[in-house]
Amino acid sequence: MRVLVSGASGLIGTELCVQLGAAGHTVARLVRREPRGTDEFRWNPAAQTIDEAALDGVDAVINLSGASIGRLPWTAGYRREILDSRVQATRTLTDAMRRRATPPSVLLNASAVGIYGNRPHEVLTEDSPAGSDFLAKVVTVWETEAARAPEQTRVVTFRTGLVIARGGALKPLLPLAKLGLAGPLGKGTQHWPWVSLHDEAAAIVHLLTSTLSGPVNVVGPAPATANTVIRAVAAALHRPFLVPVPEFVLTLALQDAARQLLLADQQVTASRLEGDGFVFTHRTVAEAVATMRLRP
Repeated sequence: MRVLVSGASGLIGTELCVQLGAAGHTVARLVRREPRGTDEFRWNPAAQTIDEAALDGVDAVINLSGASIGRLPWTAGYRREILDSRVQATRTLTDAMRRRATPPSVLLNASAVGIYGNRPHEVLTEDSPAGSDFLAKVVTVWETEAARAPEQTRVVTFRTGLVIARGGALKPLLPLAKLGLAGPLGKGTQHWPWVSLHDEAAAIVHLLTSTLSGPVNVVGPAPATANTVIRAVAAALHRPFLVPVPEFVLTLALQDAARQLLLADQQVTASRLEGDGFVFTHRTVAEAVATMRLRP
């Protein structure tokens, strides 16, 4: 297939393009700078502009664009950027697809488990209702924009959790862990939906030729708590897991970002993805952390 990717230079996008190439697909990339090759096409989501040639001969579009929710603090201005960057990128793509006489047959649009909100004591599937906090509302609007794709286009919104990788959301934790300062965040018993970087990209490649549509959770098969994740990182670095950060300190420093990113309890399952035949390479957090190749 010929696949057009936005966000190709990011953490997930870089790994995804490698795996797409290995699977025999041809990759074209959307860039915001001047294109440097025939496989790059310029766009400006904020201005709702795109080089229409980008979609020539394209079978599928994979949209990974959106401002990082891991950038802190969430000022009023940055909260607006989190929402607008997702809406503008998705709308630019779906509008361009709707202008085609023969639109791409597939749109795989990034999404997030943040749609569920804080849900302690629940097992969450794609049928679970959305939450009501900031991230839940952002993801709901984001997925609604993806649904504007042409009627003949199969749309999948893949809901991702914490991607275990050196450059991901764990990046700020690594210096602390190396100093022996890793420990529970709040109670530490809150479930963190996670997935290895390899399996995140592999799941997207799988969805490219699947028959699934609608929301699909892309999270590792073994439920894990915040303590499980942080302890695995500390163990990989041969450092202790001792120093707790109380919940009130996190909320005082980071406010909503702490409540919705670090303290939210979300036990999310990937039953739709696994039921479709996808097999995870890394089935536990420890296996995913091992791929980071951490050194003391």
